[in-house]
Amino acid sequence: MTAPRPRRSVLYMPGANARALEKAASLPADALILDLEDSVAPEAKAEARERVAAAAASGAYGYREIAIRVNAPGTPWHADDVRAAAQAGPDAVVVPKVDSPDTVRRVAAALEAAGAPDRTAVWAMIETPEAMFEARAVAAASARLTVLVMGTNDLAKELRAEQVPGRAPLLTALSLALLAARAAGKVILDGVYNDVRDLPGFEAETLQGRQLGFDGKTLIHPSQLAACNRIFAPAEAEVDRSRRIIAAFEEATSQGRGVVTVDGRMIENLHVEQAERVLALAAAIAGR
Repeated sequence: MTAPRPRRSVLYMPGANARALEKAASLPADALILDLEDSVAPEAKAEARERVAAAAASGAYGYREIAIRVNAPGTPWHADDVRAAAQAGPDAVVVPKVDSPDTVRRVAAALEAAGAPDRTAVWAMIETPEAMFEARAVAAASARLTVLVMGTNDLAKELRAEQVPGRAPLLTALSLALLAARAAGKVILDGVYNDVRDLPGFEAETLQGRQLGFDGKTLIHPSQLAACNRIFAPAEAEVDRSRRIIAAFEEATSQGRGVVTVDGRMIENLHVEQAERVLALAAAIAGR
């Protein structure tokens, strides 16, 4: 199978902060989102755009996947952001407030028109009730779209929901988005955790995200990186069991047996596929 690209930890970095962009090159994040939207004041947008484009094109970030978050469609900065991002050629362009597949197709067309390389993907942020209902169509809108990103803060605001431990008010939306991503064969990233001082709360929510099926989590502070990387990486026991599942199934197949058990549990093809993915992810992480 094709080795999955680790996207356990995806850290937002403020595009207006030159020191933060420089520091990002030493942080153990799987991916960085260089932000032109929420973290940048209106009067600083143009300067931040130039800084972020230069950083994305610099090649200074090693193995880290580099994405640029542009301002939302309909804002005065969106078109210039997309053109600058296309010319910088990052791994991805993150588009906020994606409510329909047409938005994805327009951004993909604008990137192509501005000369973006084929490798520059679109990551769509879904963060409104409308986006949840359109999530499947959004996920399937373009081959250039590879990742859905949950915007849980905006979603909670739109729902008038409280952000509480366990995220009960958001679970329906999270599940709809996960179903959409998997139906379209796309990666999906969980939303941010706001209290950077509450590491136990962060760990609990990150573990919930992994258990739900997310591929990784977006982050707002470097202090969240270590826990996120650990939780979204296969544990040693999981890797060991995956190896034993594959070995047992291969042995049974070679002997013409159709039934095999590992640790007292029946093993089928689907378990072998899951085990192969675990080992592929573990190998990709270890290769960094």
